[in-house]
Amino acid sequence: MIVATLVFPNSDTSRAFSPDGLALASHATRHERQANGLAYDFFYEADATQVVRRKLQMMTSDLPCDLFVQHAERRRKKFLIADMESTVIQEEMLDEVAGLMGVRAEVASITYRSINGEMDFIDAISARVALFAGRPSSLLDEAAKRITLTPGAADLIEGMKKSGARCWLVTGGFAIFADIVAHRLGFDRFYANRLAFQNGLIAGTLHHPVLDREAKRNYLLAGCSELRIDLADAAAVGDGANDIPMLSTCADRGGLGVAYHAKQRVREEITDQVNHGDLRALLYAQGL
Repeated sequence: MIVATLVFPNSDTSRAFSPDGLALASHATRHERQANGLAYDFFYEADATQVVRRKLQMMTSDLPCDLFVQHAERRRKKFLIADMESTVIQEEMLDEVAGLMGVRAEVASITYRSINGEMDFIDAISARVALFAGRPSSLLDEAAKRITLTPGAADLIEGMKKSGARCWLVTGGFAIFADIVAHRLGFDRFYANRLAFQNGLIAGTLHHPVLDREAKRNYLLAGCSELRIDLADAAAVGDGANDIPMLSTCADRGGLGVAYHAKQRVREEITDQVNHGDLRALLYAQGL
């Protein structure tokens, strides 16, 4: 059985929606309103998710909602792997550090090219970190004060852990920030890039190996192997080009790979997307 979940960002946007009308027009066997009042589940006696997805995309194209279509029996996930910057936190921390060091414009230009897939990630992060060489490490502590959690991030991690899932944070950003975010949100572990220091100053280099797009994908696979679960039991979420291998691998094997308010290139390649709501949409997609 296929379940399709429509998630609205707030009650105002869902007020004019007619679930009975959509259920009838799309030939759903049944439909339910979730307790949160922002999501609706529609069930179909079908095997192919893409057939249901295409039909509902046409029928809901004028609605401000996010759509998820998956096999009902595997919708609740046992493992979540999440990107950090512009996903579970609102900032790009490299840009925040750059602002404190007076090189924001230079770093932001490289960041933009990287997250849109116009520049190799390792080349991009190496070029940005090199601009920090010789600056005091205390500036990183100042930047950490600017971290702002993304709406719904705390609810997502809390909800998944209550359901028994494990949660990993995997980022190409710096470990000094990932450590803070992981502890604040309750991730079970985190993986990130580590800056090199010398005499209290930023050396301008990273410790190797550098965590890049393939590393993110590999951590997804490693997590599933460690937990002895299939990729169909995993969820992944991210926003940038370096998240595409992780998201597409998860989705291609029956998992929930979600592009979260993502860059254009990511939206072109990843089917499940959150463009209207917040991170709680991943809970609603699972019926949690």
